Amino acid sequence: MSLEHFMKEAISPWLKEDGPDSDIVMSSRIRLARNFSAYPFPLIAEGEQLDEVLEKMEQSFSQRSYLDYKDLAFVKMTDLKPIEKQGLVEKHLISPYLANKSGHGAALISENEQVSIMINEEDHLRAQLYFPGSQLEQALEQAFQLDDWLEEEIDYAFDEHRGYLTSCPTNVGTGLRASVMMHLPALAITRKINQMVPAINQLGLVVRGIYGEGSEAQGNIFQISNQVTLGRAEKDIMEDLKGVVEQLIEHERHARAMLVERSQLELEDRLFRSLGALQYSRIIESKETATCLSDVRLAIDLGFINHISKSILNELVVLTQPAFLQQYAQRRLTPEERDIFRASLIRERFNMEQKEEL
Repeated sequence: MSLEHFMKEAISPWLKEDGPDSDIVMSSRIRLARNFSAYPFPLIAEGEQLDEVLEKMEQSFSQRSYLDYKDLAFVKMTDLKPIEKQGLVEKHLISPYLANKSGHGAALISENEQVSIMINEEDHLRAQLYFPGSQLEQALEQAFQLDDWLEEEIDYAFDEHRGYLTSCPTNVGTGLRASVMMHLPALAITRKINQMVPAINQLGLVVRGIYGEGSEAQGNIFQISNQVTLGRAEKDIMEDLKGVVEQLIEHERHARAMLVERSQLELEDRLFRSLGALQYSRIIESKETATCLSDVRLAIDLGFINHISKSILNELVVLTQPAFLQQYAQRRLTPEERDIFRASLIRERFNMEQKEEL
């Protein structure tokens, strides 16, 4: 399986499926940070040592199948062009940190893109597993199975008192980062999300943008995850996160209902204007695109629009990012050219949907 397989479509196969509360929770992710006991951690390791880790992972796991996640493909960062690495970031298959790191990095990615194991990022291994909708327990159960499968070939760096040892102190212990990607447009429109973020942070959780640490919450998509693992059991981490997610779902649904009750005409006007911008714009920037896609997604969830599939919106969230735009155009584009090409591509995608209906 080659890189072309992962760049062929903007939307990962697993993301085409619906999950519980998928009108608000787009995805659930479990990430486990692990290190080899026999090698220094990536931040201080020599290049030869990191290459040995790569060789070990490729020999032990490349083209192997874990459960239904067939054919783990070994993708080496030094074999990729910058635009290809950015494309994998836009699909959440690797982190921006791994994409920007020079040499000695790789990833093992399952055929359906639900499993991705980053190699020599901040830690030797950062294994992540995605599920659609709100499915943290299912994701955690399978992540633990994946962890056991990896440990059959790897001796992890582990301390009886501290737990799993990692490069960053906040990951020591369980090495677990659980997160959910949530679409919270009503809380954003009513500005209530600004009041909630500080309260969430006080619970040991963190709210980030769509691409994690340092990224902006474009399109009203927020990533909520635990911040600390040391001294905390997996069960406690999950219960805290689940509790906050359930409250956010409740608050978002209430905010949507209030918007419809108090200002439905103004809300519909905003949402349909966004649909018009997507269908007819000749130039559109990425931030405006994200906002319009968020509005149209909300219109679908509220039943105002029923002739457009949300899978198209999921696809366009990725397809309109810089790397995928240029991959689709098959050439480098200036920022101005990207805005023109983005608008053209969106119009084309909506026209395809209309023809399929006919």
